Amino acid sequence: MIAQKLLSMIITGIIIVSAVHLIGCTQKHESENHSIKHETVQNKKELYRCSMHPAVTSDKPGICPICHMDLEKVEEDTSKPVASTSDVQSVEGRGSFSLSQERQQMIGVTTAQVVTRHLGYEVRASGRVAFDPELFTAIEEYRQAVMSRGQMTDTLMQNQANDLISSAKTKLKLMGLSDDQIRKLVSQKTNAMDLLLPSGSVWVYAEVFEYEVAGLKSGLAVEVETPSLPGKLFTGKLSSINPVVNSPTRTVRVRALIPDPESLLRPETFVNVKIKIDLGEKLAIPESAVLFSGEQKFVFVVKEQGHFSPRAIQAGLKAEGFYEVISGLQVDETIVTSANFLIDSESRLRGVLENATQTPVPSHGGH
Repeated sequence: MIAQKLLSMIITGIIIVSAVHLIGCTQKHESENHSIKHETVQNKKELYRCSMHPAVTSDKPGICPICHMDLEKVEEDTSKPVASTSDVQSVEGRGSFSLSQERQQMIGVTTAQVVTRHLGYEVRASGRVAFDPELFTAIEEYRQAVMSRGQMTDTLMQNQANDLISSAKTKLKLMGLSDDQIRKLVSQKTNAMDLLLPSGSVWVYAEVFEYEVAGLKSGLAVEVETPSLPGKLFTGKLSSINPVVNSPTRTVRVRALIPDPESLLRPETFVNVKIKIDLGEKLAIPESAVLFSGEQKFVFVVKEQGHFSPRAIQAGLKAEGFYEVISGLQVDETIVTSANFLIDSESRLRGVLENATQTPVPSHGGH
């Protein structure tokens, strides 16, 4: 009986000692973890930056030597970018980052959504009311060559007539007439003088700069004004576009037929020409949203939690303060429209930091 009590007391003592030892180890482990975490926080350097000059940084509070504003503490970016198939169109040398609403308001960030809108623009040029005897002569040469070929019965002479027709046709093309217009010179029994000075209308020549020719085509609406007739507006249609660029001026001559039933426009009168180009419905973004990196155009896309991501785009024509978007963006995405340069400075700094952290440390064998 005494032996059983003694055995029970020994077992109880072993259990108590084990429990005390276990508790002590647990507390020690937690204490060590706490010390390690505390040491990590202590060793992590804080970073302060100027909001106006992001390149100015410091590891302690201070003021910016450029604008003398207080440096702001940089909070660790813990947000994760929203996955998107368009993110592959990155911009070299720039990185993504997040900004709080307070910071965005302070530097004046504004945004807009990518939408589909109706776009159009105007090409303005100087011109004159045409009186072009050279064109009249070229037209007559072509018409006579066609008529002569019909009268030839000899094969050799027909071949010579074909050569004359080809030469005259090329000359007319170089003077701005289209294939369809050249065909009508023969198919329609038109008085040649009407081609030089059309009844009730005038020909207007205008010189359009080479870089503005891309959107031009026959049939576009044309408006004509002249200082000699203030307040008077004439409207007509674009007839043809010269295929040759004038080398000294880098312009292309266009030709328009302008109704003038009152014969107010005299030959060789100088006029101001406006050609209206309708692009239709296009995916578009404000011109202010687009930044340039060399030949590459890009924007900053705003995602959830104030995350800013640089995105390369392919932009088309610029019209009415907007760029046509060919690729790189989708409808309803949000983009930055102001404070772009401050956002870009931050993005470039993040890009430098990312490259620095990804650069491998050289190994030193034997050390």
